[in-house]
Amino acid sequence: MTDFTIEEITIPATLDTPDAADFIATAEVRNAVEAAGYGTDDLAFSAAELLPDWLDQEYQPKRLLAARVDGRIVAHAVYETQPDEDAGTAWLDVKVLPEFRRRGIGAALADRLEAIADFEGRGKRIVYAVSRDGSGARLPSPTGFGSVPRANDEVRFLLGRGYALEQVERGSRLALPPDPDDLARCQDSAASAAGPDYVEHFWIDHTPERWRRDMALLYTRMSTEAPTAGLEEPEDVWTVERLALHERRRESSPRIQFVAAVEHRATGRLAGFTELSAPAELTRPVSQEDTIVLEEHRGHRLGMLLKVANLRHLERVRPGHPAIITFNAEENRHMLDVNEAVGFRPIGYEGAWLRVV
Repeated sequence: MTDFTIEEITIPATLDTPDAADFIATAEVRNAVEAAGYGTDDLAFSAAELLPDWLDQEYQPKRLLAARVDGRIVAHAVYETQPDEDAGTAWLDVKVLPEFRRRGIGAALADRLEAIADFEGRGKRIVYAVSRDGSGARLPSPTGFGSVPRANDEVRFLLGRGYALEQVERGSRLALPPDPDDLARCQDSAASAAGPDYVEHFWIDHTPERWRRDMALLYTRMSTEAPTAGLEEPEDVWTVERLALHERRRESSPRIQFVAAVEHRATGRLAGFTELSAPAELTRPVSQEDTIVLEEHRGHRLGMLLKVANLRHLERVRPGHPAIITFNAEENRHMLDVNEAVGFRPIGYEGAWLRVV
């Protein structure tokens, strides 16, 4: 048994202070574990990119734990919930460097997270865990879409702790620049289906004042309208004030946000949006963030229209990134069809797990 210690990590106000070293070390653990799970560094985020979300304790309360061996941080654990004390859901995440697994570190960190959830009365616990492909028997998702290898360490670990697989998420990669002929075909078919009733808008980083109320609604609806299978993720309410604070915090991040939105001409309200998050370095891939079309505006191929419009927006303003990375539920066939038509290809899968105490 390896000797290790567990402690809670202080979230630094900036990365320029001595107490930021531990936070930076946990970011390095995160990136190493993601690379081991997906077989690529494409999912890496720097500590500077991660910090703004950690500073949002008002709307997304989070706690960060770490395990040390001989003074080195070799694993970390994240506990996240909602600000309402009556909210019953907690999101748990444990990441252990591959060379330090099977030593009791992951179990000890998971025990600490579960104890926090017990103390706060959060009986519903959700875990997202990457599952590398493997041979042998599979554990199917109850949605009927996707599966994970039963023999994988993370699968056996979660099953042993009483978690049930509820959903499988697909990670996909689009090599840039996209094929211009594919993009043109997608653009033409989407524009034809949308007709003259919708108009596109674009912005970078800061939402124009005209659209703040609509964007707050879209972010809120994103939390309830995206497919979550048996997880039944709770509503995450956004307000204009929260959106403004979120964008101010994001100013400290080196990443750039590219937004494409579509307005319904008859009502003057936004019907949907999509967002790309680009790192400062052109050598690194872009992340596809939220995409949503309000239910009352579906059936007009607006998802395709938005995806293609923002791809072109990115290529006009900031060409040179190698790829875009995105994640979708395997049962979200509509969005996967859109992504595949544009040129996204699978790079890996993760399971979404649920335990109700």
